[in-house]
Amino acid sequence: MSALIEQAVKLLRVAKETHGDALVYPCSMGLEGSVMVDLICRNGLDIPIMTLDTGRLPQATYDVVSAFEERYGIRVRVLFPDCHEVEAMVREHGVNLFRKSVELRKDCCEIRKVRPLMRALEGKEAWITGRRRQQSKGRADLQLIETDVVYGLKKYNPLLEWSLNDVEEYVRTNGVPYNRLHDAHYQSIGCECCTRAITVGEDERAGRWWWENDDGVAECGLHVMSIKQVTGDIEDGEGI
Repeated sequence: MSALIEQAVKLLRVAKETHGDALVYPCSMGLEGSVMVDLICRNGLDIPIMTLDTGRLPQATYDVVSAFEERYGIRVRVLFPDCHEVEAMVREHGVNLFRKSVELRKDCCEIRKVRPLMRALEGKEAWITGRRRQQSKGRADLQLIETDVVYGLKKYNPLLEWSLNDVEEYVRTNGVPYNRLHDAHYQSIGCECCTRAITVGEDERAGRWWWENDDGVAECGLHVMSIKQVTGDIEDGEGI
């Protein structure tokens, strides 16, 4: 564990020293987010932390945002989708359009997540993620430092080699605030309507958009180009 922590902190320092104020951490407020926020704040790295409020998040996610702010004395920057775009989308397709087709679900993610993220990345050179190789088959080929082909930015993955057990151990050992949905077998947490608990043997991200997952684990649009997480898919900005 100490070696994993050392590697993660070293990479965070490299990112900060290389990009300075042009670096940001978009946090999904999941278990990996708890580790990343603690590493950033504990080591005084002064990396801005932001999150996307889609308007459909579970209360437990808001609770962990508040817990981070209270524990570390920070203010998490919260970005919202454009209200006019959301209203137009719902007016045309209904409030639960994401269940009607993959295309509409991707449209919903685009408006609620991808476009706000693009605003957050304006003027930035690099961003940090909490992605891990073990999370799903489609993330097995990730590298510590990558070039994001969509945003044209460097992407850093400090937790790349961590297992879920490593993440849980770090949170437990350091008493880090975390999203309480994890206690109910939620591993990857997004919008309340698009997230479920997983069962034994499923990929960690199998609880996201599960009604689409015939042969893989779907993404929302911030990190991959295809709706299915398939080995060989390139990164193309579709999911956090």
